[in-house]
Formats: sequence, C-alpha cells, structure tokens
Amino acid sequence: MATTDDSESEFDEFVRSRGHALVRSAYLLTGDQHLAEDLVQSALARTYRIWSRHGIVDGPEAYTRKVMYHLQVSWWRRRRVRENLAATLPDLAGVTDPDVETRLALRAALLLLSERQRAVIVLRYFDDLTESATAKVLGLTLGAVKTHARRGLERLRELVPDSVEAPERHRDVESKRRHERAQMTNEPRSPGTEALR
Repeated sequence: MATTDDSESEFDEFVRSRGHALVRSAYLLTGDQHLAEDLVQSALARTYRIWSRHGIVDGPEAYTRKVMYHLQVSWWRRRRVRENLAATLPDLAGVTDPDVETRLALRAALLLLSERQRAVIVLRYFDDLTESATAKVLGLTLGAVKTHARRGLERLRELVPDSVEAPERHRDVESKRRHERAQMTNEPRSPGTEALR
C-alpha cells in the first residue's frame, strides 16, 4: 500500500501531466473557459478523495473524465434558466485564416447541440473514445450513443456544411480503395512476375 505522501505526489504528477487535456475537453462541453476550469477542478477534487483512500488502479484519467462528464450532466439538469444562444454565428470581420473561421464556426455550432449530443461528439471525435467507452462514460446504451452521434453530426453539417465530412462519404471512399486494392491483387499475373514477388 502506498503512503499518503506517495499518493499525493502521484496525484500531483497526474494533474500536472493531464490537467490541460482535461480542461480542453471540458471547454468543448461547456463552451466557457471558466466553467471548464470549474468542472475539471470539481472532478479532480472527487478523484482525489477516491485516490487518497483507495488508489485508482485502472486509469486515473479515465476515471476523472467519467466524473467530469457526470458532473456536467448534473449541472445541465440543475440549470433552470436556459441560455439564449444567437441564431446566427458571430461576425468574423478581420479573421482571414479559414482554419480559424472553421474552428470558431464549429465551436459555436457545437454549443447549439443538445447536451447529450455535444457530450457524445466530444467523447467520440475529440477524445477519440470508442462507442462502447462513450456509452460507459455517459451511462447510455450503445444504440443511444450511435443515435446521438448521428443526429449531432447531421446538425453540425447543417450549421457548418463545409467543415464536417459525412461518415458515409468517408466509408464510400474507404470501400472504393479496398475494392481497388482487391482488384490489383486479383489481377492475372504473367508467368515471369511470380519470381519477382
């Protein structure tokens, strides 16, 4: 069993090494830097309580992210007054970099998604979790994760049409490439080419 000092130093190292990544994910969930920092701080406080008593064997970051997403859902539920979000995206006068424009438009569009759609999109495509891991973190069924991801991506494509590639198009391109590779490997070979392989 690790001593309290060892446990505290391990936790400190974890916060130093992964704190920024947690804040980035929280920012995408909340859309506000200060709320993101509050969310991460609350999640880390809860993680530390468990860490100091029992230690966390299976991935402290995964545990902290799970706490963070559950806290965010409870904050969404507690919020009595809905924010009034603008129907149009902000004027981007003076911004010339198309990547910056796309990122700003995606960020604004992400905030227009429902809370669950936003959480699923952030977990699946920003944090790069699998569908089953996303379902486990959010306490949803696999089918619900797929539905929220599909609807969220559809909504993002409506709001920012040129920035979100449709998974179907990506699948079609991959399918075409696989088919072409299969055709190349199944072509009849001339007798002299066997020795070259």
